Formats: sequence, C-alpha cells, structure tokens
Amino acid sequence: MVIGIREVQSILDRHSIFPSRSLGQNFVTDPNIIRKVIRLADLRPEDQVLEIGAGFGALTCEFGEVSRIIAIEFDRYLLPALNETLQETEMLGKTEILHRDAMEIKWDEFFSTRPGKWKMVSNLPYNISAPLLLDLLENAPQVMEILVMVQREVGERFVANVGTSSYGIPSVKAQYWADVSIVGQIPPKVFFPVPKVDSVLLRFSRRSRTEQVNLEVMWRLLKAGFGHRRKMLRKSLKGHVGAVEFNSAGVDPKSRPQDLTVDDWVSLAIAAKS
Repeated sequence: MVIGIREVQSILDRHSIFPSRSLGQNFVTDPNIIRKVIRLADLRPEDQVLEIGAGFGALTCEFGEVSRIIAIEFDRYLLPALNETLQETEMLGKTEILHRDAMEIKWDEFFSTRPGKWKMVSNLPYNISAPLLLDLLENAPQVMEILVMVQREVGERFVANVGTSSYGIPSVKAQYWADVSIVGQIPPKVFFPVPKVDSVLLRFSRRSRTEQVNLEVMWRLLKAGFGHRRKMLRKSLKGHVGAVEFNSAGVDPKSRPQDLTVDDWVSLAIAAKS
C-alpha cells in the first residue's frame, strides 16, 4: 500500500485532518519518493525502526519485515488515521504508536526499556528537525543509522565543509557524532501542502569516538567561537583557551572558528581550561 496524492486526500477528508503549519506538517504524496527512502534505508528483518512524525503512516506502512517499529506522532488528530493505515497494512501488531512530543523525550530513559540497535527513518517536521537530530545524536547512541527528509538549508548546514559560510555549530556537532551526507534531493511538489522550500534526504552513520573529551567544554568553546565567527579565536576564546592550550592543540590562535575541523575542535577542548 504505497500512499499517493489520492490516498492522502482521502485520508485527510475521511478524518477531517487539516495540515498544521505551526507543527511543520508536510505529508509525502509521491510513491516514488517513498520507495526511494525505503530503498536507501536498506531495512532488514532484524532491524528496529524509530520514526518521528509518523503522520498517517505513509512511510510506516512500507517498513516491511522489520522486527519492531516505534512511531511517534505529536498531533493527536492524526492518530486515528495512523492506526487505520497500519491496521490495513497488517503493520499494527509490531508497531508501538506513541503520542509524544519528541522534543520533550529523555532519550536515555526512552531506550532503557527498548534495548538493541535502532535505525531512524522519518519525514521530520520542519520546525524541529535540527535541534531534534542533534539531541538524538548526543543522547541516543542506540540509534546507529538515521535517514531523514529535512529542509535543504538544514541539510546543507549539517554536511557543510570547513571554511564555508554554512559551516557552524550544527556542522561540527553532527560530524563529531556521525558521517553525514546528502543522499537525495526532494522537490516541493512531492509534499502536501506544497512547501516554499526544497528538501533533501540526509543520512547519518554513527561514528565510534574514542577521544576522552569533555563535551560540555567543547560545546562551550563552539558557542563562544561561532558567536563571533569574524573574530580570531585568540579573542573569542579568551578566558577559555590561552597560548599554551592553543600550542598543545596545534591550533593557530589567529584562526577563525570556521577554519577548524572537527578534530581541531576536539583537540582544543582536550587542551582547554575546564
């Protein structure tokens, strides 16, 4: 059951659903895009899948023979439609539907009762995508792979290279935790309602980190540095990092924040005064 525009309209009409701009709702209506997402997700029978912003189940019902699904949806008006879709496609039995605000979830507690490795596949609401992804990367190590549809500008910030205007705190944090890549372009016309921006398919593959770095210190340095991205680091990080620490980290104090790689920031945080 691949859901196209006719099915979407039927579901919306039948359940008196009106897409909410404030919740960032844009439902996928193109079966080809849905098939592409599923193909790139490379789902296996042993996989456990987390979906945030499940809507009425356009993606959920295509997860196939995976072992377990958690479908999180904040909009209570969508829950009957989601339940209906999953029942019709015989996916309801292995799906845990949660009416929750994903931004309020404490992921360490959430996964303490849901063990094992997880993949996340989602069409994320535009208004929460960036902070939610950073929260998951930092606090949900159980989620090993992430494939999400996000606004193009958000995706470009996550994959930005050193020295570019888009390279900033989201870039460093995301690339600290994962290998990040854009694996597909998504035009506005595949959504309902049609957004005014393009979207991309963004993939995260979690990395193994072995450095003993204090992340609170690293995040504090990022905030101080990128808060004054035109200044040299010796000025913006004054009080946090001195000449000895810059030398120990192998970082030029005349550099600006966008000149430092992720590994440079790690080295700086290790050397920095806590």
